[in-house]
Amino acid sequence: MGSFISFLIFTLCCSSSFSLVHSFDNTASDSLNSLVQDFALRSFIKHRHRHQTGAVYDALLPRNLSGMNASVVRLRSRRLWSKGANFGYFRIPPKTASIPHVKRLAIVYQDFGNWSSRYYNLSGYSLASSVVGFMVFDASNVTDTNVRNLTLNTMVCGLPLQWNIPSYRDGLPWRVLLERAGKKRPWYLWLIGFVVGFFGLIAVVYVGVLCLRLVKAKRIQDMERQANEDLVLESRWVGNSKMPSAAVTRTQPVLESGVQ
Repeated sequence: MGSFISFLIFTLCCSSSFSLVHSFDNTASDSLNSLVQDFALRSFIKHRHRHQTGAVYDALLPRNLSGMNASVVRLRSRRLWSKGANFGYFRIPPKTASIPHVKRLAIVYQDFGNWSSRYYNLSGYSLASSVVGFMVFDASNVTDTNVRNLTLNTMVCGLPLQWNIPSYRDGLPWRVLLERAGKKRPWYLWLIGFVVGFFGLIAVVYVGVLCLRLVKAKRIQDMERQANEDLVLESRWVGNSKMPSAAVTRTQPVLESGVQ
């Protein structure tokens, strides 16, 4: 389980006076972790005369991070192994060990609050809760400037860390994402489109059949006109009827033999 808070897009530069300058650089998470650790150590130093193991102390963050909360708690490794720890917003199960092993450890809990949507905005999703995370470091000597970062191992008991929000593990920032619903067309628009398309198809088929009939009729008219132009027949009246008559017959009539 990682002990550092992994930040997707959060850049923070710390000067000697601990002023913060934001830039979007992926390498800034280490600077932020170091800064939060420093504020946590300051909280311990501030309460060194009356701090208690297992007590939760709020870390004082700079004004330009108002809305972001951080707290720290100091634990003995022996107690963490035997009883675990419960701090209200998260619970560590028993038989949890720090790697490497130390006598005392400190857990820094961080809630990004209203900064979550600014630094953890994902395209197509919206945050349903604030982003939270924690990190663990050696607290055997809180006055030591070289603080070692630790990891928590819960593989012995096989239980992950338990939060009052579902499914948190590995010490990474946790968030609830809701996929943004796309604009859905009303059902009646689909029905109108189907009806219009159906009748449009019928109209196209009808026009196609009508065009075929017109082409066929025109072709027959052309054939009849061509036939009339090839053979010209004279007209003769037979009684009250007008009938076509050829000017010359092709075969002359011949009397059969033996017929007078």
